[in-house]
Amino acid sequence: MAGGGGGGGGGGGGGGGGGGGAAPPPKQEELQPHPAKDQLPNIAFCITSPPPWPEAILLGFQHYLVMLGTSVLIPTSMVTQMGGGNEEKAKMIQTLLFVAGINTLFQSFFGTRLPAVIGASYTYVPTTLSIILAGRYSNILDPQEKFKKIMCGIQGAMIVASTLQIVIGFSGLWRNVARFLSPLSAVPLVALSGFGLYEFGFPVLAKCVEIGLPQIIFLVIFSQYIPHMIRGERHVFDRFAVIFSVTIVWIYAHLLTVGGAYKNTGHDTQLSCRTDRAGIIGAAPWIRVPYPFQWGAPSFDAGEAFAMMAASFVALVESTGAFIAVSRYASATPIPPSVLSRGVGWQGVGILFSGIFGTGNAASVSVENAGLLALTRVGSRRVVQISAGFMIFFSILGKFGAVFASIPSPIIAALYCFFFAYVGSAGLSILQFCNLNSFRTKFILGFSIFMGFSVPQYFNEYTVLHGYSPVHTGARWFNDMINVPFSSEAFVAGVLAMFLDVTLYRKDNTFFFVYENSVKALKPILGISVSVPMAFFYTTFPIKIITLIVLY
Repeated sequence: MAGGGGGGGGGGGGGGGGGGGAAPPPKQEELQPHPAKDQLPNIAFCITSPPPWPEAILLGFQHYLVMLGTSVLIPTSMVTQMGGGNEEKAKMIQTLLFVAGINTLFQSFFGTRLPAVIGASYTYVPTTLSIILAGRYSNILDPQEKFKKIMCGIQGAMIVASTLQIVIGFSGLWRNVARFLSPLSAVPLVALSGFGLYEFGFPVLAKCVEIGLPQIIFLVIFSQYIPHMIRGERHVFDRFAVIFSVTIVWIYAHLLTVGGAYKNTGHDTQLSCRTDRAGIIGAAPWIRVPYPFQWGAPSFDAGEAFAMMAASFVALVESTGAFIAVSRYASATPIPPSVLSRGVGWQGVGILFSGIFGTGNAASVSVENAGLLALTRVGSRRVVQISAGFMIFFSILGKFGAVFASIPSPIIAALYCFFFAYVGSAGLSILQFCNLNSFRTKFILGFSIFMGFSVPQYFNEYTVLHGYSPVHTGARWFNDMINVPFSSEAFVAGVLAMFLDVTLYRKDNTFFFVYENSVKALKPILGISVSVPMAFFYTTFPIKIITLIVLY
């Protein structure tokens, strides 16, 4: 009997006697789950630890190069339709960079305090195009006057639309919404904030494959392969992969241009491939400081203001996903809802500045710069503040800034392929906090992500085939209020996932908040052995000092 009991114990638990011992160690071939990490490990410099000044300046310049893409491509696509030429395009790009630098500084000092670049956004483009095509501007014959009148109309719509995010953010309404953002609903939102921008990646790169493909190949080699072949203490090639690869391919593209490779090609090919067709360098002034209402007094239209508000709300949802990705790659603790709401309020202030200065496009979190944080593994707040300084500096010294702004769009699109993918993977990384063995989880994830791709695809295909969107009433502003939200992958997936997560039955009938349940005991650098709430990373400087004094 004793032998039988010992055998039973060995089979069930490995101990002697009655089987009450510890479980046997797992077999070597069995896979073990990776531990969940609230803060992303292996980040070289986190949000509060700046790199040395020389390295920080180069990293800041790299962020400036990356955000140039959206700041140049959006004005380039709109200025000609507004009646403007190269001079108006150069001034519009300068103004956009100037305001982006100011908004980035405000967000890093007073908003979420994350290393997030606040720049232009494609979300506002459809609504802006509706204003450009409004009938009241068709009778203006002078192109420059038409440009200024349209710009004043865009300014008025942005000024009114900015009140939406200012009120929602500073009143704390978005804090109450963010409390229901669980890991399950955050995955589709963050993932499609990156993956949903696929149309600006390879399709734009393919417009000039001979320079787009070398750019993405060099970027992969410098950032992924060379660091493993050349091992050392200093990270050079991977951390500055954008500068190295863009410089090489830009020189190569210029040699193709000078050598006459595009002499007999079509207009579109020359516009995409040549390095001397941007028209910005010659038109940009040497020194110019953008100032408020430089295009004239803003004009207001109720319908256009409501349409711009709808676009602002879509950008608010997308920025929430981008903020989460930035906090992840900055190795910061999860964002408290109150901090997220404060950041939305300051983003609304950024939209107000965009309307006052006349940028032609409103403010939102730069998704590509969030991906650059992952590439460099440097999430320092100081680096992004330095990049804001570069934005302001080169926007004032127009000729120098125009040189960098003339980088061909396929090179920028190659960078997008890299950085949008990184942001999307930040959303997938949140799956570690979800129960993937639950069929409820599988349904919400699969259905929301699928619909997030499928619904906007229908709206986009319908627009291409028919020349107008599925909702096409006589009121253009009403059409935009419906079509713009359903054309955003991140908006559709994020809203749908949150709705299903909140309404579908849970066994324990509780919410697992991403942010507020992660208060941890931290030991500050100053040696204070007390529990500090995770919001400490996001407090403004005066409040942080007061908190330390009280806790001490």
